[in-house]
Amino acid sequence: MGYPTKVQLISRQDSQQWYINFPAAIAQAMEFTKGETVEWVIKDRDHLLLHRLGSADVSPSKKKQR
Repeated sequence: MGYPTKVQLISRQDSQQWYINFPAAIAQAMEFTKGETVEWVIKDRDHLLLHRLGSADVSPSKKKQR
């Protein structure tokens, strides 16, 4: 199942910022955490890969029990 998402652009006098938001269902399924660092990799013109940096640190088995 896909989640269509619009690309947003904010143009300012001296710069542009592009935004792509993750739907909550995607973020939850990926178990993203606030402040987590990810890296975009351009595969080709039609595909971006999102590479999770330090994925061993955020895997469910590594989470601290409280």
